[in-house]
Parts: sequence; structure tokens; C-alpha cells
Amino acid sequence: MSRSTARCGVALACAFAGLALFSTVASARSAEPAVPAKIQVGAGHTPFLLAHAIGVQIYACSATPDGPKWQFVAPRAVLYDDHFQFLGTHYAGPTWQAKDGSTVQASRVDGVTVDPSAIPWLLLKATTKSPEGLLAPTTYIQRLNTRGGLEPAAAACSAAAVGNERHVPYTADYRFWKETA
Repeated sequence: MSRSTARCGVALACAFAGLALFSTVASARSAEPAVPAKIQVGAGHTPFLLAHAIGVQIYACSATPDGPKWQFVAPRAVLYDDHFQFLGTHYAGPTWQAKDGSTVQASRVDGVTVDPSAIPWLLLKATTKSPEGLLAPTTYIQRLNTRGGLEPAAAACSAAAVGNERHVPYTADYRFWKETA
């Protein structure tokens, strides 16, 4: 089996696993989550978009002065609305791109581990954004309701594994905020 065929198979498996996880998580949510104070958005901003992400967190086994260690590379996810309609994508930067082509990049303000079996919930501040389009008004983004995505086990990153990547399935909600008019 070729490497690209194997990657396709892994990507499809992750997509189906993510879809199953998304439907379970989405059906379990009926109320707003309690957002820890460290990642709340301050006064003067209001949420305008909620995107559900299904994707992977990518890690690479890298040589470091302390020996081989997993390093975070980037996220890769597809964003959907509450009716599972395509909204856009999420990738390195971190960057979010809406289907209208508008983009926003953000930097981490703070994070909180809500579930030790999942990546942290985050507050991110927009740093670069499109002048027009769906994501143009974004000032902050919260990553909430995370499932999965944790760094692989340290034992899986050895000298022989340096250069290997792992794509770890995850789901999350991204809440986009704008200044209050």
C-alpha cells in the first residue's frame, strides 16, 4: 500500500470517527457551556458565529536537546454549522477560512483544561483578518467543548520515529466574537 493511500485511509477513518463523535456531542448539547473566567471575552464584544469543528491535531516526533519529543504542528479541521452545513476550514496559523474566502488568524490569550482527555479550551485574539466577508468582524475566538486531540504517548516518539507525524482526531466548537455595535 502506498503512503498516500494509507494517508487517505487514515483521513477517511478520522473523518468517520469525527462525524460519529460530532453527532454524539452535538445531540448532547442543549445549553451554553459554563466558560471558565480565564477564557471569557470581555465587555464590548458579542458572539456572532458558532462553528463545530471535526478534524485532527497534527503532531511530529522531533529531535530535541532532551531527546525525541512530540511537537504540535497544526490543526486541520472542517467547520460546520448546527445543521451540518459546511462553513469553512481551520488550519495552521491558527487560521480559520470561511467558504466565502474570508479569513482570520489569531493568537492565544489563555487556555483552560476542562477535560484531561481533551485539548484545552482557549481564548484567542484576532491578529489578522480579511477586510470583508463572514469572518471580517472577528475580534476574539473561543475554542470550547473539545474532545480528543491530545499529544500522542511519549513512548511512541523515539529516535527511530523522528520525522513521523500523528494525526489525532478531535472535535471542538469555535465561537467567533465581534465588537458590540
